[in-house]
Amino acid sequence: MPLAVVPTPIGNLEDITLRALRTLREADSVACEDTRHTGRLLAHYDIKRPLVSYHEHNEERLAPELARRARSEKVALVSDAGTPLISDPGYRLMRACIEAGVEVEVLPGPSAVMTALVASGLPVDTAFFLGFLPRKGRERTGLLDRIKREASTFVIYESPHRLAKTLKELPPGTPVAVCRELTKLHEEVYRGTAAEATEHFAERVRGEIVLVARGGAEEEPADFEAVVERARGYVSKGESPSRAAARAAKETGQRRSEIYDRLVK
Repeated sequence: MPLAVVPTPIGNLEDITLRALRTLREADSVACEDTRHTGRLLAHYDIKRPLVSYHEHNEERLAPELARRARSEKVALVSDAGTPLISDPGYRLMRACIEAGVEVEVLPGPSAVMTALVASGLPVDTAFFLGFLPRKGRERTGLLDRIKREASTFVIYESPHRLAKTLKELPPGTPVAVCRELTKLHEEVYRGTAAEATEHFAERVRGEIVLVARGGAEEEPADFEAVVERARGYVSKGESPSRAAARAAKETGQRRSEIYDRLVK
């Protein structure tokens, strides 16, 4: 019998696949992070299956047991939202099944990473998923330095109260997309530079967030004439030359005084 890895909706319940529903109906047991959360999902589709609480605090202990069960029973693995293993529990169980010779069946389905990457409007030819960044230390600094240097697109899970900190640590001109509450009622995809996003999300932010950033901004400084044109655009919309110069400088890393001098000449 295989272990079935089953993606579940990241917000909108209609995003579950027909194959996922059939697999859950046929499962002898469903391993899930939160039995209450998964119970509501199954009840919505009138599915009644035994639930096993499987989360980051007990997965090391339960993984071998569930792998043994999967030898003779149909075990489905889900997370609270999206595809299991992607910053969610499941890796230990998958490894235990592989090492025990148990077949693993992975279903395609909802993923906040892929949804945000496509919605970002940024290049997707080379993309890297970094998960949640470390809160501090050399590892965090190293990952942020990589984003500054490397001309690739990076996908990051971020919490609302740390979003501003991360945006401020990116070069101001870094192209970003802040994807908030994807597929939910208050979904928002904000596209702009890191500096613009910092200003946009200056107030309290709520919900689940995926930050997509295009790296290499540090190695590709903005053309000065383009920066001046950006500032002129702000002036045409009613901002003073001083404020327009300051805003363009913040967004691109160019000197405010030089932008201002060009504006007023």
